[in-house]
Amino acid sequence: MSPTLLALMVFIVVGGFAFGILWLVNQRSAQARLIKERLAGERKGSERAPEDELALLRDEQLSEIPAIDMLLRRSSRVSELQKMLAQGGWELRAGNFLGVSALAAVAAAIIAYVLSRRIDVTWIAVLIGAVLPYAYASVRRNKRFEKFEELFPEAIDTLARAVRAGHAFTTALEMITAEVAEPVAGEFRQLFEEQKFGMPVRDALMNLTDRVPLVDVKFFVTAVMLQRETGGNLAEILDNLSYVIRERFKIQRQVRVYTAQGRLTMALLMGMPPIIVVVMLAINPGFIHPLFADPMGHMLLGAGICLQTVGYFVIRKIIRIRV
Repeated sequence: MSPTLLALMVFIVVGGFAFGILWLVNQRSAQARLIKERLAGERKGSERAPEDELALLRDEQLSEIPAIDMLLRRSSRVSELQKMLAQGGWELRAGNFLGVSALAAVAAAIIAYVLSRRIDVTWIAVLIGAVLPYAYASVRRNKRFEKFEELFPEAIDTLARAVRAGHAFTTALEMITAEVAEPVAGEFRQLFEEQKFGMPVRDALMNLTDRVPLVDVKFFVTAVMLQRETGGNLAEILDNLSYVIRERFKIQRQVRVYTAQGRLTMALLMGMPPIIVVVMLAINPGFIHPLFADPMGHMLLGAGICLQTVGYFVIRKIIRIRV
C-alpha cells in the first residue's frame, strides 16, 4: 500500500474517531444548554419593553453538535450556505452538508488514486468531489425557484379572488396554502404563521423576499405594502400584477425560441472536444496519447480549456436576455 494512501486512511480513521468522541461529549450537554437558553429567554421576556418587536423566527442550528454549531456561526458564508439549502427545500443543516462534501472529496480522492496512481489527478478529484454537492444544491435551488415562478401567478389570482370575496388579507394567505401546490404553498404557509404568531405583516413579507429573492416576489411585496399604507383596491392591484407576470413569462418563452440556435451552438462547442477525445482514445489511443504525455500537448490542453471557457461565457452573455 502506498504511504500516501495509508496516511490518508489513517487521517480519516483518526478524524472520525475524534469526531465521534466530540459528538458524545457535547450531546450530553446539548439538552441542558437548550433548557438554560429557554429559561434565560423567559426571564428576559418579562423585562422586554412593550414596543420591542419579538423575534418569532426560529434560530436554526447549523450543526447538531453544539461546539461545531458555535464554530460555524462565526462564518457568514456558512450562514449563506444554510440559506441556500433552505431555499432549495433541502432539510439539511450546513454542518452536515459540509460533512457530506468532505466525504465526497475523500471518496473521489481514493477512487482517483486507485485508478490513476497519480497525485495531481487525486487533487483534481478532491476539488471535483468537494464541489459536486454544492453544485447539486445550487441546481436544486434554481429548479425550486423556477417552479415557484410558474405557480406564483396562480397564488396571486387566488389571493385576489379571496380579497374580492370579502376575506381578510391574512385569511387569504391561509387559503393559498390549501389551493396552490408546493413550493408556493410552503412559503405562504410560513408567511401566514409568522404574522399569526404576532410578527408584523410588513416584516413577514420582507422575510418572504429574503427566502425567495425573485423579482416577481419583490413586486408582490412592494404592491401589498404600498396598498396597506396608502389604500386602494388590493384585488385590482393583484390582478394587474398577475397579468404582468404572465406576460413576462410569455416574452421569456419567445426569447428562448429566438436564442435556441445560440444555446445549441454553445452545447455543441462545449460537448464536441471531450467527445472527440474519448472517441479517439477508444479508436486510436496512440494518435491522441502525445496530447497527454508531451509537454507541448499539456500546453495545448490548457490553452484549449481556457478558450473553451472564454467561449462559453461569451455565448452565454449573448443568449442571456433579461426580461
